[in-house]
Amino acid sequence: MRERDDPTVVGRRVQHLRNQRGLTQRQLAEPAYTPAYISTVEAGRVRASDEALRHIAGRLGVAFEELAVGRPAHLATDLRLRLTEAQRVLADGRAEEAAAQYTSLLAEAERHGLGCEQASALLGLGECALETGELVGAREFFERAEACVADESLPVRVPAVRGRAVSHYLAGELRYAVYLLESALDELNRGGLHDPDALLLLYASIIGPYMDMGAHARAAQAAEFALALAPQTGDQALLARMHRSVARTLLAEGRLAEADASLAKAAELYRRLCLRTELANCHWMRGYVCAQNGELERAEGELRQAYAMLSETRAALYRSQAAVELADVLHRLGKSVEAAQLLQGVLGDFSSERGAVHAAAAHRLLGIIAEDARDTEAAEEHYVRALSLLERAGAAGDLADLCRLLGDLLRRTGRTEAALDAYRTGLGHRTAPGTTTLGPAPAQPPL
Repeated sequence: MRERDDPTVVGRRVQHLRNQRGLTQRQLAEPAYTPAYISTVEAGRVRASDEALRHIAGRLGVAFEELAVGRPAHLATDLRLRLTEAQRVLADGRAEEAAAQYTSLLAEAERHGLGCEQASALLGLGECALETGELVGAREFFERAEACVADESLPVRVPAVRGRAVSHYLAGELRYAVYLLESALDELNRGGLHDPDALLLLYASIIGPYMDMGAHARAAQAAEFALALAPQTGDQALLARMHRSVARTLLAEGRLAEADASLAKAAELYRRLCLRTELANCHWMRGYVCAQNGELERAEGELRQAYAMLSETRAALYRSQAAVELADVLHRLGKSVEAAQLLQGVLGDFSSERGAVHAAAAHRLLGIIAEDARDTEAAEEHYVRALSLLERAGAAGDLADLCRLLGDLLRRTGRTEAALDAYRTGLGHRTAPGTTTLGPAPAQPPL
C-alpha cells in the first residue's frame, strides 16, 4: 500500500463518512477513544495511529485502506481481475486489443499508487509490443516494469529482465541480450533461487541469441533444460477461465483474500499460455540440432511444429525467424521452390533493427537458391544485402561464411580482385563461433 495520505485529507474523509452514516463524534469514538480525539483527527491536527484508524474504520464499516489512502478495499482486487482479462486477450494472440486494455489499467494503477499492478500492466504492454515488433517501445516498458519491482527478489524481476533481453536480441544486440540472460541464470542457480518458472523463461529465451552467435552447444543445452522444466499441463485456458469466474463470485461476496488467490492462479495459467511462444523456440532448436546431425526429415517435423505454434500465437517476428530455419531444411531436402516462397513471404517482417540476423540468413539462402538456378546477379544482390545486415549485428561466424560464398561467386564470374577482398574480409571475422563474445557458461539448475 502507498504511504498514508496527509492527516488533513484523512480527517476530512473521516468526517464525511461519519456524517454520511449519521454518527456523532462520541458514537464514533466509543469505547476506546474520546469525542475530543475524534475532533482533532477530523480537523487534521493529529496523525491518527494505525490502531486508532483501524478502530474508526471498523465503526464506519469501511476498510482501513479506504480511510488511509482513499482507496476502496476491493479496488486492487478488481484491477487484478481486469489484468487477467488482458492476459487472456494477449494469450489469444490479440496483442493490439490487449495493449489498449493494459494502457487503461496502467493509468488506473498509477492514479491509485498500486505499484505491483503498475508493474503487471507494464509487463503486459512490453509483451504486446514484442508481439507486434515495436522493439524500442517494448524495451521502455520492460525497463519501467523492472524499476517498479526493483526491491523484489530476482524471480519476481525475471519477466522484466527477460523482456529487456529479448527486445535487445530482436534488435540485433546479441551480446548484451546474452549478458542479461546469463547473469540472471547464474544468480538464480548459484544463489539457490531455483524457481522453475523463472528458469524456464530464461533458458527458453536464451536459445535464439546463442544460435545466432554460433554458440550451438550452449543453445542445445538450454533447450534441453527448458523442455525438462516445462510444466506438464492440461487445458490451461479452461483452468484459467474457471479461476477467473470463481474470483468474480468471491469478489461479489466480499471475500477479497480468496478472490486474490484465485486471480493469482488464473494469472499464472495465462502466463504459462504465453510461454507457448518460448516452447515453440525449443522445438525450433531441436529442429536445428537434427539438421546439423543430418536428420533432415526429423528436423523438418520439429521446425514445422515450431512454425505452426508461432503462427497460432500470431508472434509475427518469431514465426518469420522459424520460417527461415525451416526454409534452410527444405532447401537441403530438395524443396527449393517451397523454401524460396517461404522466405519471400517473411522478408517484409525483417529490417536492420528488427530480426537482422534472420533477415541476413534469408538473403543468404535466397542467394544460394539463385546460384543453383544460375542467376548470379540475383545471388550477388542477396549476398551483399546479407553482408550489410550481419556487419551491423556483429554475427562473426555467419559473416565469415557469407564472405566465402560471395568470394566464390565473384571468382567464378571472373572478378578475382573483388573475390580476394571478400575472402580477406571473411578471414578478419573467422573465429571459433562464440568464443570471443561469451565467458564461462552460467551455473546449471538441479534437474
